[in-house]
Amino acid sequence: MGEQSTVKFPQEIIDEYAAHGIDLVSLFSAGHLGTRMGMHVIEASVHRIVATLPVEGNTQPYGLLHGGASAVLAETLGSIGAMLHGGIGKIAVGVDLNCTHHRGARSGLVTGIATPVHLGRSTATYEIVIMDEQDKRICTARLTCLLRDAPGTEK
Repeated sequence: MGEQSTVKFPQEIIDEYAAHGIDLVSLFSAGHLGTRMGMHVIEASVHRIVATLPVEGNTQPYGLLHGGASAVLAETLGSIGAMLHGGIGKIAVGVDLNCTHHRGARSGLVTGIATPVHLGRSTATYEIVIMDEQDKRICTARLTCLLRDAPGTEK
């Protein structure tokens, strides 16, 4: 799945996964697509997930950051938060993604920050704000994930 050894998880989350024999830090990445796009997750906890994405290599024909690239960044960040909220016994599955594109970006890095809007037993919803290097908002997104029982944990 690609390496991301610099993700900062809260120690209690690392310990929770370690108790089940899972090395979360070495397992975790932005996935194959995120890795191909150059996404770099910097920080991950239930209440704040941060990642960067280069504009270069992720543009549409006019040279602007592709709206789909913003959507991939948003869904990745919201899914990470939902996964952490659900814990070891749940998997997070995105069921609704909404993106509003406010302005274009032609170069540099964009940064996405996800924060929870709703943390429930069966769903988690995150707002994701994507900003350029001048702290101008590029995109605002909302992702809702369904929290399903992980295989082998069904009751």
